Amino acid sequence: MNDRFEMIAKTFQGLEAVLAEELINLGADDVEIGRRMVSFSGNKQMMYKANFCLRTAIRILKPIKHFTAKNADEVYEQIKKIAWEDIITEGKTFAVDAVVFSDEFRHSKFVSYKVKDAIVDYFREKTGTRPSVRINKPDVLLNIHIAQTKCTLSLDSSGESLHRRGYRQEAVEAPLNEVLAAGMILMTDWRGECDLIDPMCGSGTIPIEAALIARNIAPGVFRKGFAFEKWADFDSEMFDELYNDDSAEKPFEHKIYAYDNSPKANEIATFNFKAAGVSKDIILKLQPIQQFEKHAAKAIMITNPPYGERISTNDLLGLYQVIGERLKHAFSGNTAWILSYRDECFEQIGLRPAEKIELYNGALECQFRKYELFSGKMKEFKSGGSDRKPFRKEGGDKPREQKEYPKRTAKYIYTAEDNNKE
Repeated sequence: MNDRFEMIAKTFQGLEAVLAEELINLGADDVEIGRRMVSFSGNKQMMYKANFCLRTAIRILKPIKHFTAKNADEVYEQIKKIAWEDIITEGKTFAVDAVVFSDEFRHSKFVSYKVKDAIVDYFREKTGTRPSVRINKPDVLLNIHIAQTKCTLSLDSSGESLHRRGYRQEAVEAPLNEVLAAGMILMTDWRGECDLIDPMCGSGTIPIEAALIARNIAPGVFRKGFAFEKWADFDSEMFDELYNDDSAEKPFEHKIYAYDNSPKANEIATFNFKAAGVSKDIILKLQPIQQFEKHAAKAIMITNPPYGERISTNDLLGLYQVIGERLKHAFSGNTAWILSYRDECFEQIGLRPAEKIELYNGALECQFRKYELFSGKMKEFKSGGSDRKPFRKEGGDKPREQKEYPKRTAKYIYTAEDNNKE
């Protein structure tokens, strides 16, 4: 329990600060922010909690060895020096995943082959036998990360990417990634204090992630398993205690409203809401954005409209004109957050954003924009005399990289890494 070790939580570019805050609130130590990752330290229980509780992590890595190498042969020699019998026990299978951003190493598959060869040769020379390589669901999944000549070999404690929560039954075309959806919601500082609306919900990812956040339900509860459950030192009693502990869950006094103009999307969303156990918290309706009417109660809007890239629409710019018109006339006094890709789309909204955040949706460099829809006169709004109630916490409108973290401080260390790789 007291043996502490280094860990790395991988995430998408733009979500690093949110993930760091999650880790700090979880009780992690030595939290340091890098590019598309956050390093931290903790014990085995913290590793289990990180996999089970973090909403904005893609996977949790446990580094085995840091070293420098200028070519594949040097990688091979360094890997072969590790006491592999302590990591891959007899009869266990393994696989190697490589992430490479380097002028010296051009092909990630070649690197993974050299790591595999080093492990196999180690066992062949030491025991006369060799472990089997299994691409799908191996007992031990290894990750080799190379940035220029700096190499880190890690155990992947997650296995399948953590964005695969386990509740999604079906999906519409180009569904929003669950990790990105959760990160967007957490960025708004909404935690269930009022109603939440997604007028273009698709298969329901934002509403589901919002319901889990509002009730503080751990996203890992739906997963069938994690890679660390196959490790030789897996503590099933410790993990069972974590899995069955629902003491942190809380009631949700408001509602989440999910709308979409596609009958198929509504059907899929219905299945997903039931699978996630949040149907009672979400009101789903077949309704186009053109019919969005003023909401009776205080609310926040978080939505991801089509961009015209992976999802086409007959009149993309017209859609964004409608979004702007509906915000102005049916959402005054509230706050809306919109994720989109094209500047010309945002321009059609016709509103000045209060905040812009760069986020990646897949390979697309998007913006997550905040719109404060004032009620009353502009002069009163600017002086603070309107009836608006901002959702940002005190200090929340500072640039993201200057955000103050509770209790511990997260250091920022940026490393060179390919933005298009996990």
